Amino acid sequence: MNINRAYRMVVGASLVTVMAWISAAEIRDADACTSAVVAPAGSATGTPILWKNRDTSNVSNKVIYVDEEPFAYLCLANASTGSGRSCFAGLNESGFAIINTVAYNVPSLSSESEDHEGIIQADALRTCRTVEDFERYIEANLGPELGARTNIGVMDAEGGAAIYEVHNHGFKRIDAADQPTGYLVNTNFARSGEEGEGEGYIRFKRASELFRTFEAGGVDPEVILHRFSRDLGHPLVNSVGVNEVAALQSRPPVWINTRDRINRPSTASAVVIVGGNEQRPATMWVIPGEPVTAAAIPLWVEAGRSPAAFYEGEEAPLWKESLRIKRALRPLEIGHIGDYLDLTRLVNADGTGYLPDLLSLEQSIFVDTAAFLAGRPQPDALAAFQEQVTARVLEHLRLIVIEGEPPHGYGGQ
Repeated sequence: MNINRAYRMVVGASLVTVMAWISAAEIRDADACTSAVVAPAGSATGTPILWKNRDTSNVSNKVIYVDEEPFAYLCLANASTGSGRSCFAGLNESGFAIINTVAYNVPSLSSESEDHEGIIQADALRTCRTVEDFERYIEANLGPELGARTNIGVMDAEGGAAIYEVHNHGFKRIDAADQPTGYLVNTNFARSGEEGEGEGYIRFKRASELFRTFEAGGVDPEVILHRFSRDLGHPLVNSVGVNEVAALQSRPPVWINTRDRINRPSTASAVVIVGGNEQRPATMWVIPGEPVTAAAIPLWVEAGRSPAAFYEGEEAPLWKESLRIKRALRPLEIGHIGDYLDLTRLVNADGTGYLPDLLSLEQSIFVDTAAFLAGRPQPDALAAFQEQVTARVLEHLRLIVIEGEPPHGYGGQ
């Protein structure tokens, strides 16, 4: 049998299987993030790490620098609300950082406030220095107006790293350092919530599989960004992947359903925050868009600003380009057809796939950043370096032309 046909038959069978196994609890397109909280003992850097693949209906994001008291901070925000007063991941000047995922199995009442997680995180970035500060903040604000139904991951410069499973009337703290692995993987259910309820169990299983590939104490933030955030694997379904499709021609397309993958149709960005030490400042790495459509860029609060391409205009230039690429990968938008991604546009035997060059660019950014930080740069140098890396990534994205798409600047692009 022809190899192209054989692979495409396998993919077709897998898609049917996937759709048969998806439960009603897994159908939400948005607010279904994948994350991890890593203690220093579990980390290859010797400092805490936070990871979040952000899934949301607000696929256009921004990263804003907020000059606030007592702490200035970097804020991942929706493009439509770019004030920095609502954040979905962030890092402040004291080394305190925060992420969240929605927890669908903690208590909630329809008569009470909800969906204030962005406001809570911005408030915490502005006011908190330590994990204990955040705990006091939550305790002081419990009640019907808190508006929380969430798992919040926090870390600080003292090495604290914990998940808070929060609802309006209570919370449970789980420290990453108390886990045998030194880390906590998280999706959209709370460990303290109603058992068997919530969402994200398939992604949780896959992310847990990936983290188990690390040796003890070896969780590597670059691996999380480079591989895990872009992962298209599935713990229940055997389907063709990027390595296999590299042997195929670019046409006809090979489609894969990504609804239950870590890199999903609603993934708007990926963030990995790496704690600092005496040698280097805390770093907030951001992939501006669906991870397979962009490259990771390092940012620092000490730089005193966010590069303009992360926030300028109604749609930040970095997200504008990654969304252009996303639309070419997922050109079918009727119903749930947008859940399907054309793998051959990522990589193929014709050499027209863009992903290998994008990954190569990112790998060079990791190398350059490590060498740069080894020199213990001052704030002005940090600002200049993040601008330079941002410009490299933006230019690279603008030059990507996907087969069948008009060249950049034509056809309404």
